[in-house]
Amino acid sequence: MFVSFFPQPKLFFTSAAVWSLAAILFWFFGGEQLGALFGLPPAAADAPPIIGITVLWSQPFLWFYMYFAIATMIFYGFWRLYSPHPWQNWSILVSAVILFLIYFTVQISVAVNNWYGPFFDYVQGLMGKTVESTSGEFYTKLAPFVWLALVGMNVQVVNNFIVSHWIFRWRTAMNDYFMANWSRLRHIEGASQRIQEDTMRFSQIMEDLGTSFVQSIMTLIAFLPVMIQLQAHITELPVIGAVPQPLVVAALGWCLFGTISVMVAGLKLPGLQFRNQRVEAAYRKELVYGEDHADRAQPITTAELFTNVRRNYFRLYFHYIYFNVVRYTYLQADNIFQFFILAPSFVAHKITLGAMNQILNAFGKVTNSLQFLLNSWSTIVELQSVQKRLRAFEATLQGEPLPDIDQRYLTRQSAEDPA
Repeated sequence: MFVSFFPQPKLFFTSAAVWSLAAILFWFFGGEQLGALFGLPPAAADAPPIIGITVLWSQPFLWFYMYFAIATMIFYGFWRLYSPHPWQNWSILVSAVILFLIYFTVQISVAVNNWYGPFFDYVQGLMGKTVESTSGEFYTKLAPFVWLALVGMNVQVVNNFIVSHWIFRWRTAMNDYFMANWSRLRHIEGASQRIQEDTMRFSQIMEDLGTSFVQSIMTLIAFLPVMIQLQAHITELPVIGAVPQPLVVAALGWCLFGTISVMVAGLKLPGLQFRNQRVEAAYRKELVYGEDHADRAQPITTAELFTNVRRNYFRLYFHYIYFNVVRYTYLQADNIFQFFILAPSFVAHKITLGAMNQILNAFGKVTNSLQFLLNSWSTIVELQSVQKRLRAFEATLQGEPLPDIDQRYLTRQSAEDPA
């Protein structure tokens, strides 16, 4: 699944993680200051945030764009020399473009959050009749959000287009790799389905899951400092009382509780999803044989196979009942949790409308990032089941024993057809 698209996958992903960490640490411990050498110094520590779209081409941002491009080209150059790969332009360069566009959209979200404060404080002044204004001034203060939303929407559309092409290239690489070894793979149960359908499902799931995961990480990195700054308005948490970093503690504790709850409730789902693919494949395969051989797909045989399908679906439905009860109960409670932790600040009159909207938005972004596993658990379960089926291909090509469930299938087939 990976060797077809990435050069030496284990070493590649390890080096990518190490290089990314090194680049991030260097940025925070001196790299950001290097922009001054090119006339692009960082913003002063006491400088107010730039409100509006112009922040995206301010000097600190322009230097970061250059820094990102330099780090990417060094990494690409190393792998191009060390281990050339036919798909490395897509697996490295286009991956970097996707990461940059995700970063860009996250920064737009941060810019929108910075706009919330002064704008809603202005609205609060209008509603409380403590501020005099005009319609023209109101529209002027609204304009930054319009531009940010317009740019963010179009960048997201462009990124989705690039991601779709990137994912299909990965599917193409997998398809070409498996078909080049078809003579060794054709004897595995459902080999044709695994190459056609499972590679398609794998690529589609990775398109959704992969981009969501990267965006969650970048959103967490971008909004944690914002939330730390905003918690000056929060002095204590309900029940717990005064604690250091109250918003961060509340977000981490709440998301950890929800994630563990959902993971425990969904423990049985990956195995059931995998078995679901097996019984569906067995039923479909018998029907396909029945198209060419009159002695196949007989009513007794197909009834037994469909009984297996029905039994597994009913088990799946049962286990999804309590899984969804846990998941949706938590998500409903999540809608009011932010107001719950802000209650002491509300009643103490320590928070304005603008600060409230900034805190709610930043807290929601951070918790949504931390809830990645919770929100994506059903998709992760499906990915695990697809990965188990494609794992049989990898085991065959690497000369390893087949997974247990595939070995049991081969044993049963041999017993039914000794020849």
